[in-house]
Amino acid sequence: MYLATQNYKSEKTSENLIKLMKLSEPLRRDIFTRCNGITRGTIRLVNLRKRLLELIIKKPELKAVDYDLVYLFKNWFNRGFLILRPINWETPAHILEKIIAYEAVHEINSWDELRTRLAPKDRRCFAFFHPAMQDEPIIFVEVALTKEIPSNIQNVLQKERVFLEPEEAKAAVFYSISNCQKGLTGISFGNFLIKQVATDLGNEFKNLKSFVTLSPIPGFRKWMSNKHPKLDVKIEKIKKSDQLSKIKDDLLTCLGEYFFKSERSDKMPNDPVARFHLGNGASLEQINFLGDVSSNGIKLSGGLMVNYLYDLEKVEQNHETFVSEKKINISKNAKNSLMKYYKEID
Repeated sequence: MYLATQNYKSEKTSENLIKLMKLSEPLRRDIFTRCNGITRGTIRLVNLRKRLLELIIKKPELKAVDYDLVYLFKNWFNRGFLILRPINWETPAHILEKIIAYEAVHEINSWDELRTRLAPKDRRCFAFFHPAMQDEPIIFVEVALTKEIPSNIQNVLQKERVFLEPEEAKAAVFYSISNCQKGLTGISFGNFLIKQVATDLGNEFKNLKSFVTLSPIPGFRKWMSNKHPKLDVKIEKIKKSDQLSKIKDDLLTCLGEYFFKSERSDKMPNDPVARFHLGNGASLEQINFLGDVSSNGIKLSGGLMVNYLYDLEKVEQNHETFVSEKKINISKNAKNSLMKYYKEID
């Protein structure tokens, strides 16, 4: 290694650079690459990293091994290799079982609940698969086709409702996005998935005008417990969702602070879901009080949800503005709504 470095310093040729690069690459990567070539090698390596992430907590010296796996996975799982497949009620049962198991946002408790999300004509689900992992979804998104942008998840997941003809829908709502493989943590797929599905649905249904999410605010309550513990205690004692109305003003005031007063060193939004969607070029479209009144919705987000809008003609510009200025792109309606409670919005 030392000799190769000196040779390159003295004579910066392509040959010397290649020799230096070969010697500097960890041998582990070659071993992992060979393992990837055997039957079920890819999924075994993904599962290996899942276990590795658990061990790193107590054995930080394993971070170098993790780095090598992530380096390889980013190449092996790039967008060019991923296959987008629709998930519906005709999808093989062993795949549907995994959709139930991997659902990370709104729990699916039965096959009937799954059918409610997949079978109706105004519901869609799409997943990315990898050629070496045909029976293992990488990430999936559940979509509702609606007449307007929804303000709560209760109506979206309602079993007894009037089904909408897809040709009558005005909005495609991404209401649940679930990463399936813990061994692929840190490798981004959601951005590609949302934009691909939005493009495909827009091509299929020309009547669609809006592509939005219905998103939780998962870091809100944890942040609140540190910044506003008295309010957090009040929420903790709430047994019925209608009791949230008594603290609506306080909740939305805190939400404004949470979104627009970053405590991070990089000045990005406090909320991880906000960072994800805004970083993809989406904008904050709508604030939804009582957006998710389930026990989990109140536990994580104080019952609040938000809609992020994906305007495919503006996502690149929004992304550049967000990254360079650290500024949240917010709609006029959402801004006016929130400024009733929190004034410090740029």
